[in-house]
Amino acid sequence: MGISTGRNLDFFGFVILSGFLVYVLVLSDTPFSFAEEFMVSIPFGAFNPELNTPAEVWYDPPILTITQGDTVTWTNDDREGHTVTSGDGSGRFEWMSSKKLGAPDGLFDSERFMPEESWSYTFEDTGTFNYFCVIHPWMEGIVVVQPIIPDYPHDAAGNKIEQFPIFYVTPDQSVEINFSWEPRIIKTHEKANFIYRFYDAVNDLPLRKLQYDIVILQNNRILYKDEGAVSGAGGDYRQWIFEESGPIIVKISNIKPFGTVAETAIELSGNTAGRLADFTTMVYENPEKTVTTDTIIQPKETVQFYYEIAVAIIVIPAVMLLGTIIYMKRKKPSTPSSYRKSSPI
Repeated sequence: MGISTGRNLDFFGFVILSGFLVYVLVLSDTPFSFAEEFMVSIPFGAFNPELNTPAEVWYDPPILTITQGDTVTWTNDDREGHTVTSGDGSGRFEWMSSKKLGAPDGLFDSERFMPEESWSYTFEDTGTFNYFCVIHPWMEGIVVVQPIIPDYPHDAAGNKIEQFPIFYVTPDQSVEINFSWEPRIIKTHEKANFIYRFYDAVNDLPLRKLQYDIVILQNNRILYKDEGAVSGAGGDYRQWIFEESGPIIVKISNIKPFGTVAETAIELSGNTAGRLADFTTMVYENPEKTVTTDTIIQPKETVQFYYEIAVAIIVIPAVMLLGTIIYMKRKKPSTPSSYRKSSPI
């Protein structure tokens, strides 16, 4: 459904709501991830498991983090042939004490390549991949492959959302929901803001006071639920910070009037089964943050915050004024015990 004249007339109201939410929005620009090539060196001395080997690591870098679709090239800078074989190696001390061999898992294997030669592999799947050298099992390395993070809003299946914010009409054709989230690409340990407005889908006018239920789910678990929430000024918002990656669903249901529904002639009472909507997207692992430092402020808490400020602004000066009055009343003017009268000369 396109944006019609009625919604354009309500643009000023949308600006007011957006202004109210400015302090809770976190804007983020995420660059699109292009496939890259990464280099890993097999340093001189890797062939020797003893502690006095000149090689500080067996593969340099020993742990490499890349993005899905990237290619890694291993270069043999040692004096002997080596392999890059997926699986678990023995480790230096296991090899020296028991001559234990590694265990390949069959995902990839370079076979032996000689000094000054190289071998490449493109990682199409995400995950953590251990590898080692079958000739020298103490040599071990790790490649961590992260998913590609798009630079556009999309649903949980990865489909690009062409019109954002999303305009969705409930199955009973009565309510249109204008729904979006900021930042557009959600990552773990960062605050996500879900912003939405309700419209009369018949007359294309804002529904300024509704009651509804909202639920945020991730990986089939309910993270947040608010039953009987009330929207004001035609819209509302919710915040959440996700600790895990994975698909999420925001469910809005049980939409009905709360008091008088302004600027609409449609009937919203009665059965609410057809007044619901599901919005999905994906949460990605945050490569820059591993812990949560932000706090969540939901609308009710925001109203309470402003109420407390208003109380403080009014009450504190009033108390100070009252104290001053009491102090002045209790303080009596001092009269000297003796004084000298002036006499005419």
